[in-house]
Amino acid sequence: MRIDIDVAKCIGAGQCVMAAPEVFDQNEDNGTIILLNDSPPADQGEPVREAAMMCPASVITVVD
Repeated sequence: MRIDIDVAKCIGAGQCVMAAPEVFDQNEDNGTIILLNDSPPADQGEPVREAAMMCPASVITVVD
């Protein structure tokens, strides 16, 4: 699994961090997404897909 993000479109809702805190974080200055691991282990697949689905700005793309 690989994760691509579009930081420029991020609105800082934080849904990604709530769904997959081991993979995503938020910038303290503006709340935008920070990708902690662009190739997370298999056990993070479900939380990462949930984060992508929940993102209101659709900035997370999961590539299998």
